Amino acid sequence: MNASALRELQAPLKQKYRDNPATARTPLGAFATFESPGITCAVGTWSGITRAGLHPATGGDGSEACSGDMILQALLACAGVTMRSVATAMSIDIVSAELTADGMFDVQGTLGISRDVPVGVQDIKVVAVLETDADDAALAKLAELTERYCVVAQTLAQRPSITVKRREAA
Repeated sequence: MNASALRELQAPLKQKYRDNPATARTPLGAFATFESPGITCAVGTWSGITRAGLHPATGGDGSEACSGDMILQALLACAGVTMRSVATAMSIDIVSAELTADGMFDVQGTLGISRDVPVGVQDIKVVAVLETDADDAALAKLAELTERYCVVAQTLAQRPSITVKRREAA
């Protein structure tokens, strides 16, 4: 897809959202259940159920997915699609790309060993190595716009609310 085709594809959507901003609010959702044995959670994904469990550093055996890795995977998926879209809009030709996301978490926080240690993945870095003829200024702009428009990256900057409630008897 080139920049013209992308603009043509998105033009009616952008106009719709300008004309009626309420239609731009797009719901997303996910569903999970507790699984046995062990401390696991079955998360529905577009490709099927993924069993998430404890990271080996917190007592898991490594046989289930780690939610920390999953959040980095979601970040890469979003950053990759966003980057490709922005590159297309900027008419930057990318022959190939390799994206990596790395982060670190200190288990002292999540295990309740130290209240002084933050809970969560810290120092997240996304690196995209591109085969392209684009100059450094264009690549810097590509990085800036990718970060600005990446839904998952921007979501990570906000704390979600978590509510726990009892299921009502039938």
